[in-house]
Formats: sequence, structure tokens, C-alpha cells
Amino acid sequence: MSTNPFEDPEGSYLVLVNDEGQHSLWPAFAEVPDGWRTALEATTREAALEYVNAHWTDMRPASLVRAMEGADAAA
Repeated sequence: MSTNPFEDPEGSYLVLVNDEGQHSLWPAFAEVPDGWRTALEATTREAALEYVNAHWTDMRPASLVRAMEGADAAA
């Protein structure tokens, strides 16, 4: 049975971020997909999760935040 590379506790991970500010753990051996950039270089799964928990505190996509802020300003 093979291990899911996205959930391997012994794996090495990147933290990726897209233009919406959404974060993703990504196996370090895999190519970074288009539309994502590396926010944290290869590290342990635990350290990557800690980074995500510390930096992705608002789960709303950035476009929604902007739209909501615009709606508040118009009110």
C-alpha cells in the first residue's frame, strides 16, 4: 500500500499561497502548480502546518474580502 504524499508525517513540504491568499501544503518533490507561489521552503509537515495556522487566519478568499470591504464603504 502506498502512502498519500499529502499526508505523509515523515514527508517534506512546501507551503504554497495563491492570489486569493489561500494556503496549501505541497509535497516538496512535486512541481509547484501554476497560480501558486512558495511561501515557505521545504520543511517538516508539522512546521508547515504551524506556518499555515499562523499566517492564514482569515479563510475568506482575498476577492471576497475586497468585495465585502467595498460593500461596507458603500453602506
